[in-house]
Order: sequence, then structure tokens, then C-alpha cells
Amino acid sequence: MSAGAKARAAFRGGVAVPSSGWAPGLTQANLVVLPRDWAWDMLLFGQRNPQPVPLLDVTDPGSTSTVLAPDADLRTDLPRYRVWRDGGLVDEPTDVLDLWTDDLVAFLVGCSFSFETALLDAGVPVRNIEQGRNVAMYRTDRQCRPAGRLSGPLVVSMRPVPAHLVATAVQVTARMPQVHGAPVHVGSPRALGIADLDRPDFGDPVEAEPGDVPVFWACGVTPQAALMASRPPFAITHAPGHMFVTDVPDAAYRQL
Repeated sequence: MSAGAKARAAFRGGVAVPSSGWAPGLTQANLVVLPRDWAWDMLLFGQRNPQPVPLLDVTDPGSTSTVLAPDADLRTDLPRYRVWRDGGLVDEPTDVLDLWTDDLVAFLVGCSFSFETALLDAGVPVRNIEQGRNVAMYRTDRQCRPAGRLSGPLVVSMRPVPAHLVATAVQVTARMPQVHGAPVHVGSPRALGIADLDRPDFGDPVEAEPGDVPVFWACGVTPQAALMASRPPFAITHAPGHMFVTDVPDAAYRQL
């Protein structure tokens, strides 16, 4: 069994933990599932906002599989899901078997967890992995470009990086645009409208070491902020930090 299949089997079996650090070297993906009536809006939202919403795959209506891991089941193989009705969060189950219908379209969106292996390989520490925590994610005061009925703020993930390695982190992640690419900001969180790094909107606070600088990447939780703002009647997403582990090597999305 491959590392991706082992991770998915664990999550299918009830392990409900953040997926950062699982199946190193394999791409992880955010999940957004919407009724077919909203699928065009989501597709356009990704096309217009490629840094926070880099689309890796879009399924046919009703399909529960993806080319990113053909043997997987999108209804069961994530560690935790979120269920939304009219823009409000109503449940966080570990599977969505009883909610899947023939008109649902699934969007797999690139995830910054996919470049954490590349950062580690380049000697850049990843503090959230070191501390066994979910990555910290924040709403910003930057608005995404609207698409049809979908609009909302940019969400970013933050990783503290030693100051002398910030340039390395930028260079490494810039080569992976399909999993968010280079940071959108380095330094003061207030430039993004973030008041307090100790109070993330999603995930866990991550402690910086002396000499670390906060580095912010566009985040695939951005569509969830758009769901809250735009209030579609029904949606399913991953729970922040609880990603879909694919069978695709991270290297497949790494530009030379």
C-alpha cells in the first residue's frame, strides 16, 4: 500500500487529525463541494484567484473519485469535513456518505502543506510540524476578485521562518505555483489587517522562535470564507488543516 493510500485508510478508519506531515512528498489538496448550480461560480472564482484557489481537479457531477488518487473516495478519505448551509457551519463529520448527491461537483485545490516537504529539504524549519500543531490561518483585509455569486476575503497561512532563511523559503515555494507559490507577504501582520497572530481564524497558534519572521502564503481555506460571505444553500469542504492526501508527488508541481 502506498503512503497516500495508508494515510487515506487511516482517515477513513476514524483518525481525525490535521494532515500536515502525513505522507511526506505527496501532494495534499483542499476540498470544496458545491451543487452543480454553483459549480460555474466556483470554477470562475478559482480562475480569477489562482494563488489562493489553484485548481488541481474538478469532478463530474456526482462523482466521488478524482484522478489525483483514483482509488480514493472523496466522501470518506479526509480526516474531517465541514458541512455548510446558507453560509453557516452546521457540522464537522468524519465522512459525508449520507450527504452526497448526484448533482454535487468536487473541486480539489492546491494546499500549502504540499510545499512543506520542499521547505524541509531546503533546510527551512516548519514550526507547525515541529510543534505538532495545525498551521495558523487568518482572514485578511484583502478581497478576492468576485466571480458570479462568490466573493470574500483572502485567507492566508502563516509560518514563522528564521530571518536568514526567508529568501530560501520564497525561492522554494515560488517554484510551486499550483500549491499557492510564493508568499503574499513577509513581516508585519498588520499590513494584511491581522491584529493578533496568537488568535488565528482557523487552525492553531504557532509559536515563533527567536529570530523568526512571520511569512504569509495564500491559503486554500479562502473558498470557505467565500462560502460564509456568499451563502450558497449547501456546501461541503475539508475542515481547515484536514486535507485530502493524493497519490501525486509534490515534485509533479515543482518547476525547475
